[in-house]
Amino acid sequence: MTRFKHDILIIGSGAAGLTAALHLAPFSKVGVLSKGSLTAANTFYAQGGVAAVLDEGDSVEAHINDTLIAGGGLCREEAVRFTVENGPDAIRWLIQQGVGFSREIHQDGRREYHLTREGGHSHRRVIHAADATGFAISSTLIDKVQQQENVSLFESRVAIDLITSQKLGLRGKRVFGAYVLNNETHEVEVHEAKFVLLATGGASKAYLYTSNPDVATGDGIAMAWRAGCRVGNMEFNQFHPTCLYHPEARSFLITEAIRGEGGLLKLPNGERFMDRFHDMGELAPRDIVARAIDHEMKRLGVDCLYLDISHKPKEFIKSHFPTVYDRCKSLGIDISQEPIPVVPAAHYTCGGVLTNLDGRTDLGGLYAIGETAFTGLHGANRMASNSLLECMVFAISASKDIRNLLNQAPEIPAIPDWDESQVTDSDEAVVISHNWEELRRFMWDYVGIVRTDKRLQRATHRVNLLKQEILEYYGNFKVNNDLIELRNLLQIAELIIRCALSRKESRGLHYTLDYPDTMQEAKDTLIVPGNYAADAWAD
Repeated sequence: MTRFKHDILIIGSGAAGLTAALHLAPFSKVGVLSKGSLTAANTFYAQGGVAAVLDEGDSVEAHINDTLIAGGGLCREEAVRFTVENGPDAIRWLIQQGVGFSREIHQDGRREYHLTREGGHSHRRVIHAADATGFAISSTLIDKVQQQENVSLFESRVAIDLITSQKLGLRGKRVFGAYVLNNETHEVEVHEAKFVLLATGGASKAYLYTSNPDVATGDGIAMAWRAGCRVGNMEFNQFHPTCLYHPEARSFLITEAIRGEGGLLKLPNGERFMDRFHDMGELAPRDIVARAIDHEMKRLGVDCLYLDISHKPKEFIKSHFPTVYDRCKSLGIDISQEPIPVVPAAHYTCGGVLTNLDGRTDLGGLYAIGETAFTGLHGANRMASNSLLECMVFAISASKDIRNLLNQAPEIPAIPDWDESQVTDSDEAVVISHNWEELRRFMWDYVGIVRTDKRLQRATHRVNLLKQEILEYYGNFKVNNDLIELRNLLQIAELIIRCALSRKESRGLHYTLDYPDTMQEAKDTLIVPGNYAADAWAD
C-alpha cells in the first residue's frame, strides 16, 4: 500500500486550504489533497468578491453590525469581530500574492480598487475581480503553491476517513492522518500526518438544485463527525436567490453584485416585488430574497422569476459582469437587452464542525477552516462575501496555531493498511446512482427553503432507510468515489434534519411553517456524536 508522510495534511484545495498551505510551507512538509484538479473547489467558481473594511467612509463597527443583523441574532460576536478586524490584512496579503482585483479611475486620475455592495451591507466594501473573483484568487494561489518545495500536491484524491487514536485502539483523542482513495489508480493510500486541516467546503450537493460544483459533498464535516467532533447549526443552509434557470446552465450562479449595481427582481409580467418583502428591496439579506422568490414562484405556479439589469448601459454590464454576460449570451440571452431567468439554489452551509478562533476542533491535531467549519461568524444567515473572508482569516489563524504546536506533536504510531480482504468489486453500481438521486430530491422537497415537522420526519424516514442500505453496501464492496460521497451526503442529510427538527422557531435560513415566530433567546444547535462527551469549547 502506498504511504505518504507529512507534517500537515490539508484536505481541500480551495481558498482556505491553499492559503494555509502557503503560510505553513516555510516551516513544515505539507500535503494538499484535491478531489479533482486543484481548481475543484467552490472558490474557483465564486463570482462576487471578498468583504472587508477598505474604504475610509466604512468602519469595522459597521461591518460587524451588518454581519450581526444578517446573522439573525445567532452570530458569535467574538468570531465576527475577529474576522472583520483581520479582514484588511487578509486582503493585503492576497494583493501581495498578485490577485488582480478590479480598479476604477477617478476624475482626478487616481486608480483605486473598485468596491461594490451586496445584500445586507450598509457600505460598498466588497473587493472583487470583475465577476470572477474566485477564479482570480484560485489561479493566483495555485500558481504560488506550485512553486513551494515543501508542498506536495495530490490531485484526484478523495479522503475516506480520518485515522484517529480511537480507531488505532490507543488512548487519547488525536488524529494521525487519513485513508485516501486515489481515483486514478483506484488504490487506497495512507497519508500520515501530525496535523490534519479540513478545508473541504460545504455540503450543498445534498440538494437537487445547487450553485456548487460536484465536489461539495460535505466530506470534511462527515469525517469529523465520525471521528467524534461536535457539529453545529447544520439547519442553516443558504439558498442563493439567483441561479440561472436554463436546461444547459447547470449550477451557474448569477452574482449578487448584479443586484448591488442596480439589478431588479421581477415577476414574469415585469412587475417588481421585493419591496413588499423588505425595505432594502433587492438588497435584503439572502434568506429573505430566496424566500420571496420561492413564495412568488409557488403563488404564480411558474418555474422561474427574472433579474433585470438591462436598464444599465451595455458597456457597463460587459465590463462589470463579463462572465455572466458571456455565459448568458452563449445560451441565447442578451442581458443588456432582456432579463435573466433565475431560481434559488442551495449555495452555502452555514454550520459545520465546531471550532475555536484558531480552527481547532474537539480532536487533537484536527483543524477545520472555511465552509467546513462552524466558527460562529455566520449565525443563522451568511452575509454576502463574508465567506471568502472567513477562508483567509481562519486559514492564517490556524496556520499560526499549528506552527506554534509543531514541535509538541506526538510521534505518529504504526498505522495499518486499508483492509480490503473481505470486500469485492460491486456489480450493482446502479444502487449508488439511484440512492444519490433520491437523497437530493427528498432533501429539496422536504428540507428546503420552507420546512414543516411533517416534511422533516418524512426525510428522516428516508435517510434511515438509505443509510441502512449504503452501510451494507459499504461493508461488502470496494470503495469508489461515488460511494464515499454518497455515504458522506447521507450523514450530512441526517445532521441537517436533526438540527432542523430540534429548532422550534423560524430564524434566518431556517423557516418552518409550524413555528413561524422567532424566539427571544438565540441558541446554537450543537449535536454530539455517539457517547462522546466533549470537554470545553474546542480547547
